[in-house]
Amino acid sequence: MSNQPVTTDGDPLAELGGRPVLLFDGVCNLCNRSVQEIIPRDPTGKIAFAPLQSEIGRALQERHGFDTDDLDTVILVEGNSVQTKSDAAIRVAELLGWPYAALVLARLVPRSVRNEIYDFVADNRYNWFGRKDQCMVPDEDVSDRFLE
Repeated sequence: MSNQPVTTDGDPLAELGGRPVLLFDGVCNLCNRSVQEIIPRDPTGKIAFAPLQSEIGRALQERHGFDTDDLDTVILVEGNSVQTKSDAAIRVAELLGWPYAALVLARLVPRSVRNEIYDFVADNRYNWFGRKDQCMVPDEDVSDRFLE
């Protein structure tokens, strides 16, 4: 698949120029904490973020054929390329560079096994880590990394 962004007039994603967008559950404490851990490890801002529940998050999910009511996975969109679950997590680590890119070794584990573990954590994330009443509001110094 091409990593070139879909560009049509009035498309709010056209300005990304292929920049990866990580869609995450905006009310999940584990997901929010993960995003907060990624931000300082991506000092050049390669990765943009959007809650799955946001307008742009829902638009990206629809564009790529996801059920917008099913919020059980992280989704990484790079142009027309889409990765979910453990594949998305591994790709994010790869984008962050060394030493996080060493996580690519996890690809040696069969995807079905990785995703079973991912699904187990995803199914229990609210019980273990809690949830917010509303999506997080990013700090002003990193708000340009979050798509509205």
